[in-house]
Amino acid sequence: MRHFLIINGPNLNRLGLREPDVYGSKTLTDLERELMLFAEKQGFQVTCFQSNHEGDLIDAIHEADDQFDGIVLNPGAFTHYSYAIRDAIASVSMPVIEVHISNVHSREPFRHQSVTAPVTAGQIIGLGFEGYQYALLALHKKMGEK
Repeated sequence: MRHFLIINGPNLNRLGLREPDVYGSKTLTDLERELMLFAEKQGFQVTCFQSNHEGDLIDAIHEADDQFDGIVLNPGAFTHYSYAIRDAIASVSMPVIEVHISNVHSREPFRHQSVTAPVTAGQIIGLGFEGYQYALLALHKKMGEK
């Protein structure tokens, strides 16, 4: 059975409280619960991880290489400036899909650039929580191609 890691970066633990007009009223716990149910229906497993610390995210990416078939990653604000996370993504052999709940291109100009995107298998932006589901389906399909 395929097993994917969902990694959420800084401030995503504040979902439901932080800027509900941008991110909605559902919490990180709601997101994780929805993703676990979705994965079960699709016939694969997910493990969820969240951290506000860059090094923890890098460690999770490195460790995933031996344990998971792919990663869905929302790097939060690290998207725009963390070359260390970019290099961690580039160092693993599995596909990584970058996800953002909001449409970063309709927000502040600093959010328009992703330093992580060039080393991911793709991006899903602005589709809310559903974006994570699309990313999981894309990873699952990618694994079927191998």
